[in-house]
Amino acid sequence: MEDNLARGMTTVVNMSVKKKVAKKKAKKTTASSKASKKTKKSKVKPEKEEPILVEGVDYSNPYNVKKAFLKGLRIHGNEEKRRIAIDMLERYTGHNFEDFQKQVILTNFHYYVERFNGLLDDSHYTQGSAFKASSSKKAQVTIIEFGVGSAMAALIGELLAVIQPKAVLFLGLCGAVHPSLKVGDFVLPIASIRAEGVTRHFLPEQVPALPTFKVQKFVSQILVEHGYDYRTGTIHSTDFRFWEFDDKFKMNLIEERVLAVEMETAALFTTCFVSKVNIGALLLVSDCPMKPGGIKTKNSAKSVFKKYTDIHIELGIEAMADIADRGENIRHYHW
Repeated sequence: MEDNLARGMTTVVNMSVKKKVAKKKAKKTTASSKASKKTKKSKVKPEKEEPILVEGVDYSNPYNVKKAFLKGLRIHGNEEKRRIAIDMLERYTGHNFEDFQKQVILTNFHYYVERFNGLLDDSHYTQGSAFKASSSKKAQVTIIEFGVGSAMAALIGELLAVIQPKAVLFLGLCGAVHPSLKVGDFVLPIASIRAEGVTRHFLPEQVPALPTFKVQKFVSQILVEHGYDYRTGTIHSTDFRFWEFDDKFKMNLIEERVLAVEMETAALFTTCFVSKVNIGALLLVSDCPMKPGGIKTKNSAKSVFKKYTDIHIELGIEAMADIADRGENIRHYHW
């Protein structure tokens, strides 16, 4: 009986020892897991991005440090980004870098590229993985069809910086908001409301989206010389495609006092501004969605292209070709 008791006590003691050992192991495991978590947290801590410094600049001034940092984010101040952008532009357009001219027309529609090719007998046309492009060495103009929407507009706006173009002109279509506008009218925007989602990555929200004044001035002269009337004012850029069915959205357009609404201009103005690219826009009113039955359809779009787009693209080519010949300094500010 004493032997049984002794054996029982030994078993209890062994179990107690095992429990203590298990507890110690658990504590060690918990401590090591906590330590590893701390290590992991410290590993994912983002490294502070250093600004690109220029010799002879006083970097004790925080303004100069900020300016250098912002420059390093852009193609004109970041050689690695420039190299990747050239590769991307060639891949997306199918054009070799040396084929791009210093005057560039941007469009959403393939018909404009076809018309460009028909008007200029030396046009060199290519189709890349995302865009289509055509260049004329005689006219010194390149046209790029970049797609639809603010994201694609922002992309092409940045990529154009590698070409260092003298002038860029966006030939876009817009929907009339002001009741005085009709299909076929021209709008030369002086500003665009940034109501899309992409431009916040480039500039603070309070900064307006503006074209390069001298490009707009030049295009206005071309319009006047040919006897075409046009309207100037603010337009609204959105990434909300079916806005025509949202009454609240339409009421907001009226309150903003905008002339028209479209999708790309704010992104182009903003990205070209930060990339030091001179850009203007000549918009053609393609529909009047604020009026009953005024929303663009397949049939009405065909009518617009048949009646008005030839004039639109011809004016664009003339404006860019003339800018190339006149040799005027377009950029009138430095930052």
